[in-house]
Amino acid sequence: MELPLLKEVVIILGLSVLIILLFQRVRLHSILGFLITGMVAGPNGLSLIGASHQVEILSEVGIIFLLFIIGIEFSLKSLSRIKQTVLLGGLVQVGGTILLTIAVSRLLGLPVAQSVFMGFLISLSSTAIVLKMLAAKGQMSSPQGRISLAILIFQDIIVVPMILVTPLLAGKDGNLWMSLLLMSGKFTLVVGLLWLLARYVVPVLLKRVVMTRSRELFILTIVVMCLATAWLTSSVGLSLALGAFFAGLIISESEYSHQATASIMPFREIFISFFFVSVGMLLDLHFFLQNFLLLMGFTLGVILLKQLVVTVTVLLLRYPLRTALITGFTLFQVGEFAFLLSTIGLRNGLMSPEVYQSFLAISILTMMLTPFLGDNADRIADFIIQAMLPSRVRRRLISLRNRRKGEPEAEKPALTDHLIIIGFGINGTNVARTASRAEIPYVAIELDPEVFSKGQQEGHRLVFGDAADDVILRHVNAHMARVVVIAISDPEATKKIISILRNITETAHVIVRTRHVSEMDGILKLGADEVIPEEFETSIQIFTRVLNHYLVPFDKIQSFSSHIRARNYELLAASGFPHQHPPEMQLSIPDMVIATLPVQRGSNKIVGKTIVGSGLKTQFNITVLAIRRNNRYITEIKPQMTIETDDMLYLFGNPRQIAEVNKYLVLE
Repeated sequence: MELPLLKEVVIILGLSVLIILLFQRVRLHSILGFLITGMVAGPNGLSLIGASHQVEILSEVGIIFLLFIIGIEFSLKSLSRIKQTVLLGGLVQVGGTILLTIAVSRLLGLPVAQSVFMGFLISLSSTAIVLKMLAAKGQMSSPQGRISLAILIFQDIIVVPMILVTPLLAGKDGNLWMSLLLMSGKFTLVVGLLWLLARYVVPVLLKRVVMTRSRELFILTIVVMCLATAWLTSSVGLSLALGAFFAGLIISESEYSHQATASIMPFREIFISFFFVSVGMLLDLHFFLQNFLLLMGFTLGVILLKQLVVTVTVLLLRYPLRTALITGFTLFQVGEFAFLLSTIGLRNGLMSPEVYQSFLAISILTMMLTPFLGDNADRIADFIIQAMLPSRVRRRLISLRNRRKGEPEAEKPALTDHLIIIGFGINGTNVARTASRAEIPYVAIELDPEVFSKGQQEGHRLVFGDAADDVILRHVNAHMARVVVIAISDPEATKKIISILRNITETAHVIVRTRHVSEMDGILKLGADEVIPEEFETSIQIFTRVLNHYLVPFDKIQSFSSHIRARNYELLAASGFPHQHPPEMQLSIPDMVIATLPVQRGSNKIVGKTIVGSGLKTQFNITVLAIRRNNRYITEIKPQMTIETDDMLYLFGNPRQIAEVNKYLVLE
């Protein structure tokens, strides 16, 4: 017996594995691999897949799971922290792109409805590609990373109304206003029902499911909620995608949202692959090759249009030109939700087959260019800035911007022998507070407007700007600084800052915070004096506490930690660490331990007995050092003292004997 679709699934997944393996070697995104798989295996390629309609059904399931996870991740609390960037940045980017696209489309002769729809499509960027690229480069916390995330969040939200409006643009529902009114009524009813479920039904249901401790039941419940809500919205004439998004919103505020995301993610990854494969199957390779030059011209036009809009958007958010350009080279592509929207537009007659094929080709080309332009965005932005603005003009603009932000430069003395802090996040703020207490003169450079304003309100001396610009570094008298601390999370920007800094000063002591140990060698070669990797510092802090628990003397622990740092953490990095450890650094770990023992109700073997009568000393050779009772510590322990319920005993003894005590008390 042959299972339906089995051959197609095997072909799609098997061919995807081969193509994606090849793409990984040349650093192309896996989404492009799925698109190429569809182009090769589809009816316009080798015609290996016959049941294309069934594959499209699988792709619809992928879209449901994708929007479901978007809904889960759309936390109202987290969104409120970046609401200005999301609302203002997203609105300007999406609205500006739509308006410019309408203008260009009208010049090309497209009707108004189709022009608006093309604006919808081009305004959307690829959440999957951009977030994966930023994470791989370690730039999620960088200014361009935060801005990109905020704009992508707005795009992911606005795509739902776009899906609802698309049939109305096509005039499928007759009276536009009546259709909008009817749709609003349905929407309100569904939202009301889902609110009742989210408030009174879902929390109780999930709690009962979780209490069963059955992972299978939890996954089944989440999947049913997702598909059932999608079916509900579809049954009243709204979209499946909208229902999936609402289902995610229901779970997003619950305490089980993270586990729900983890449970659904494998389903999403599998089914979304069929979506991209189905899109690739729709591309006509003959049309693509026949109109290659024209399509390349349109692709360049889309890139320039989105680059212009994103750059203006980021500048309106009061970020420097360099950050605006880098963000533009991150968000210029057409995204996966545009593919979903385009199929809806094609079904409703908003796109002709030729326009649809052109859109598919342009979208795939922009996606293919994303890794190349994204990886070189810093260098391209620097080249553009140097070509556009001379150093003198940039210096005047920076001074004007800082005066507008409230820094009275003339009133403050010139900085000499000072500390420069680059990045005013958690680490930078802590360094500044410590420097202030120690009366060390300092100045911090920060690129995020909100962080900058908050720092100024707290009374810190800050300069707004990008430290990767030599004008900013000269503005804070980097050539007169004693120490420079670079505490940002963008590896590429860090390297550029060090290179520029060493052209200004050779005497400043440069301390760099980095996330990964693999980045240390490159940073040291560029001129940093010290590099502090979070990976190994965390390991040292953990092992320090381990040694402390093993009663290793404090001076030996400190000597051990200092030795590791002095050798640039090579002892932790080396696979032969135990053999390379110098003899004078060997740690003698005593065979004793201090442990705590809570006295719980029902522990009849110890409750109500005296210290002597408990047998802790006579039977196990354990010494009671202290007792905590009712938030009071008793340190003068007498043999006839009675042990009471809820006491906390502090015991000293051999680890094996401590374990025996624990076993003795547990086994009633």
